[in-house]
Amino acid sequence: MLTESYFVSVAGPPLANNTAISKDAGIYEHTLHPSHSTTNTFKKSSTPRNCLAVSDTHVFAAQEEKSTVHVYSRAKGNQEALVTFPERIRSIALQDDVLFLGSQEGRLIVWEICTGRQVTTSACHVQAVTCIAATPYHLITGSDDSNIHVWSVPRLLELDSTIEHEPQETLSNHRAAITSLAVGQSVNPDTNICVSASKDKSCIIWNYQLGIALRTLLFPSSPLCLSLDPCARAIYVSSEDGSLYAIDLFAEKALLGPQSAEESSTAIQVSSAFGATPQEAGPASCMALNYDGTVLISGHPQGHILRWDLSSRADSTELANINASVTNIVFVSPLPSPRPTRPVTVVKPFLGSRSYNFTSQLDTDMVEDTRFSKMLKTNGLPQDALEQAILAFQAPAEDTVGDQELRKENEELWEVIKEQRALQQKTLQRYLETKSRTPES
Repeated sequence: MLTESYFVSVAGPPLANNTAISKDAGIYEHTLHPSHSTTNTFKKSSTPRNCLAVSDTHVFAAQEEKSTVHVYSRAKGNQEALVTFPERIRSIALQDDVLFLGSQEGRLIVWEICTGRQVTTSACHVQAVTCIAATPYHLITGSDDSNIHVWSVPRLLELDSTIEHEPQETLSNHRAAITSLAVGQSVNPDTNICVSASKDKSCIIWNYQLGIALRTLLFPSSPLCLSLDPCARAIYVSSEDGSLYAIDLFAEKALLGPQSAEESSTAIQVSSAFGATPQEAGPASCMALNYDGTVLISGHPQGHILRWDLSSRADSTELANINASVTNIVFVSPLPSPRPTRPVTVVKPFLGSRSYNFTSQLDTDMVEDTRFSKMLKTNGLPQDALEQAILAFQAPAEDTVGDQELRKENEELWEVIKEQRALQQKTLQRYLETKSRTPES
């Protein structure tokens, strides 16, 4: 049975004296499907917005108003390490085995959790880095200075220490602090988009690889957080007045692409919300979509966790109340991509030049499966065997050295047979001639 889970973090003290909820629990693991339940808790953590990241093996939580990151082991359910950095951490994002951290001073810190290697950029932003979005090839950082930087991940991980780390693009259309970022996972530079939210009451859809603003969306109040549909079909936005908006990018009046009726420079006013959060819960401070984009989970300052069914657009359903301000919601994919290694323990970062050891656990065999073993694991005929058989029928037969020798032998044998037939025919003809000359007795 498919199980889908998500992680929730809180910040600040408990809101009420509730003995049913552990006072020192700071991170909760919930199961959404098949039935909602709390499966695990991690203690002694106060995590601000945009400061929670989850991998298959670990949970990373930057601490509020501190320069430390708590690392929790998911398998053991306890704190594995406490990592201290030289600056206060304001945002984090995880991509594979690399943790990216944004600092209060506007720097970007890169930590390879399997080697301990640490790279720190210069103060790329004038103010704090408040949010980070990552793809396998690009990193996007938003700041209180209203700017958005696009970075090349391979260049940030370059081993040459003399390389100066500078952003590839700077997106500077906003006029106030960036509050949230979301990025699509497409690798096509023409279709990959990034969405940013700002306190200037706008969201901008970007082609971030080209540095082009594709569409500007205007809201009645400042957007606090946003989430992008897994297929980049829609954007979901929470604003300060408690409204939730759903913006369909490819509806009848498409906002993007060749079907768009308006120029990309035309700003769109978004006024109709699909839902409003209950007054006692407060506006959603964080939200996340499940893996197929049918359920939206929102977290609220009064401890409420609400579920929104996007197919019916019905009113929200309360899943839990954890008695503290909810700051982050992170879904874990129920169908993770296979990886050859698995970091069982993290290696604390080290700033400086040295040799590094890669510490990880092998999850697969280093030797590839043989053709015979692949056939054993396949139901029916393997796909590659069928393709080779079809190609063999379609392609003309190629002569090999053995075929050429056989053809030569056949030709020589045919020559001998022809000579024998010619000799036989001559012998028979002479016999008949001799027989006709002989008188009958």
